[in-house]
Amino acid sequence: TYPARFQLIAAMNPCKCGGSAPGQACKRGPRCADDYQARISGPLLDRIDLHAEVPALSYEELSDSRATGPASAEVRATVQEARDRQRARYGKVYACNAHLDPRAVREHCVPTDSGGKLLEQAINQLGFSARAYDKVLRVARTLADLDGRDHISDNNISEAIQYRTLDRQVF
Repeated sequence: TYPARFQLIAAMNPCKCGGSAPGQACKRGPRCADDYQARISGPLLDRIDLHAEVPALSYEELSDSRATGPASAEVRATVQEARDRQRARYGKVYACNAHLDPRAVREHCVPTDSGGKLLEQAINQLGFSARAYDKVLRVARTLADLDGRDHISDNNISEAIQYRTLDRQVF
């Protein structure tokens, strides 16, 4: 057995053509994207915690000097507070939410009744796996920590479900 804790950050184009310009569809149609994305195995995608689609930006959006967001120091402080909350919750047993085993997920990542119903719908309607279920709960727990809350809200569950875009089955 070899220990292997690492953080994988990956990117891919929406289709084999490399995508399209903002406001334009791929000239080859939706099948181009479907065929390209099908090359990544489901079991591999299932092991990635967050899936986020990042749309292409127009020239106006790229060149807008008024575009602002939080400063890096602010983001770092928020993340540090969340990590401190996790250390206080788990002691030396787990370093962070991502390291929780399935049993600890059931203990520490308990959704509200309505949040549980949202997750049930995701499993039944979107085809989420058991692994995706645990990942949604871990991500929701992290979102609650980033918000400074002790309990997972329905909004945390909903947002965590949104980060599983590549799991969704199209019917």
